[in-house]
Formats: sequence, structure tokens, C-alpha cells
Amino acid sequence: MTQSSDVLIGRLIQQPGGFRAFVPEKFPPEKVSFGDPKLVKLLSEADLALGRLDGLTQGIPDLNFFMLMYMKKESALSSQIEGTQARLTDALYAETGSLAHVPADVSDILRHIKSMNAGLEMLERLPLSLRLIKETHKVLLTDARSDFFPHPGEFRKSQNWILGTSPADARFVPPPPEYVLSAMSDLEKFFYSHEEIPILIKAGLCHAQFETIHPFLDGNGRTGRLLITLFLCQQEALKKPILYLSAYFKKHRELYFELLNGYRKGHVVPWVEFFLKSIAWVAKEATQSLNKILALKERDMHRVSGLGKASKYSFMLLKHLYKLPIVNVKKIQEFTGLSREGANGLVKRLADMGLLRQSDKSKTYGRIFVYKEYLDIFESKQG
Repeated sequence: MTQSSDVLIGRLIQQPGGFRAFVPEKFPPEKVSFGDPKLVKLLSEADLALGRLDGLTQGIPDLNFFMLMYMKKESALSSQIEGTQARLTDALYAETGSLAHVPADVSDILRHIKSMNAGLEMLERLPLSLRLIKETHKVLLTDARSDFFPHPGEFRKSQNWILGTSPADARFVPPPPEYVLSAMSDLEKFFYSHEEIPILIKAGLCHAQFETIHPFLDGNGRTGRLLITLFLCQQEALKKPILYLSAYFKKHRELYFELLNGYRKGHVVPWVEFFLKSIAWVAKEATQSLNKILALKERDMHRVSGLGKASKYSFMLLKHLYKLPIVNVKKIQEFTGLSREGANGLVKRLADMGLLRQSDKSKTYGRIFVYKEYLDIFESKQG
């Protein structure tokens, strides 16, 4: 097997500004083999775990409600990898309109959720392409918090860098802007070529190459992690977009960045091994979580079936709680069509039976209620 250190991903080229920038070679690298027994074993484990998850999702009628929560969790974790302090719970509070006690940077998560939704919706009618990536990025960064204008949806026309105060002392300097379009065009061609490379390995190479090119001024990490899911869905390795790797990447954040940096130095196989481990770990966690959700759903549907006339509205509310497990009375009205008096009566019955919990029991007005057992399933694996 060719050693990963022998693979030429690109070269550091001296630039007029006195720094060296990375200029990529033709992608994908030619002199790399993925036949090492250790890597083959990891690939088999990842394929098996992903297959079990994908199989489980086929028999869940309300999967779209649960998928929205997986997307929200991914948006929170992917944003946190980039330094956002807000958490999943903050984003859920913000969705109810309760902004008083959430961090200002919760907007990063909310924009990321919109970006993911937009990307997955576009993938249903457009091929995975540079156009789709740009449009997704445009949603992510339009009106986003920033100290500069990040040109949403446009490949950069100026030099960027990773860490450091300037390209001169940066940890990594991506390709100069004049190389970005050709490098991204090579990546786009790779989406639909090299069928001899297993899909999961291709997904890992796509992510590493995208992060190496760093085609936008901002939002590259979040867009690049979404690209993994878009690629797997486009390749039909996933029937439903329910695999998101940021939980693993955040759990091993420093190693994630270290191995991406190693990839740029030609250490391709160690990165791919890490990537396959992330797929196996996340797929297993998602399978366990879905089984817990299904058991909780069955239990609580049975519990509310005994509420007489209120059962109809309880069923309606439960379905919406699967995508937004933090609600106020106004949201309950919106989800059920009940009057304010009716919504208050319903929430009292669900709170009395322990299905909903009031987050701050000292409040009489502006009360917030949490479907805590369900939310705990998503919060327990935030890394």
C-alpha cells in the first residue's frame, strides 16, 4: 500500500505578501490505496452501522418530525465547533419567541437550521453541485453576525486563513482566490466520478478537500459538514438525511482539526480512518436514540389516548413536540387550533400527568413548557 505521507495533495507556494499559501494538485490524489486491512475493517463497520440506521428509518411513519430535531442538534453542534456558545436548548427557546435569556449567538444556530433545510430541499430538485453549495451558503450567512461582509453565496475573491492574526502567522493558508474555482470544479466532478472508491470514503475525501480549499470567506466549516450529508443523500447511501457527524467531531475537536491538517500534508488514510469511525459511532448513537424515541412515543401516545375529548388535541400536540419540544401556550394554540383557554386546559392536563414540565414554576405569564424526556434524548450526546 502506498503510504499516506507519499500522497501529494498540494504545495505551499510563496505569495507576494510574504507568506506561503496552499495550492492543491489535481483532485482526487492518484497515489493512494484504500486496501489496508484496518481501513477495510473500519469501512465494513461503518457500512453495517449506517445500514442498520437506514433500515430502521424506513419503518417510522413520523420520521420527518424527528428528523427536524436531528437537524437542529446538528446545527447547534456544528456551530459550537466554530466557537458558538449557544446550545440546542437556546435555539429551541428562541423558536418559541423567548429571547430574553438566550445568548446573542443563538442566531448562528437558527441560520444554520435554515441553511440545512434549504440545502436538503434543493437536493430534491437539483443535482449536488457548486450552485447548490453556493445557495446553501447564501442562506447560512445572509444577515448573519459578522465583523465583515462575508459575501454570502460567493466564492471568495480575497485571501483567507485559518487561525492566527494574518496569513503570515496562520496555522493554514488555503489556496489564493484565483485557484478556488478550478479546485472546486475538480471537487464537483469527483461527486460523479471515481465509482471504484467506496461512497463513505468519498464522503470523507469530499469534506477534507472542501475544508482545504476553504472557498468562502466565512462559514466553510458548517457548509463543509453539511456537504457530507448532502453527498450521502445524493448517492442514496442514506434514504433519509438523519446522519450528522458534528457530535463526533465536537467530541474529538482537536483531533478533527489535526487530522484535517494532516490530510493537507498528504496523510490521507489517517483522516479517512477517523472519518469512518465517526460514521460508525454516530450511526450507532442515532439508532439507539431512535429506538428510545419510538418507545417514548408509543408510551406517551398510549397515555394521552385516555384523556377523552382531549385525546385528539393531545395527539396533535405530541406530533409537533417531536420537532419543537419547548413550547408556550401560543405555540400550543398554533399547533392545535385551540383557543387560549383550551390550550391552557390542555397544557395543564399534560403537565399534571408529567408529560410536560414548566421550565420556571414561579412564572404565571409567559410560561414555557418542556417535553423533557424527549429533549433529554438529544441533549445527552452533545459531546
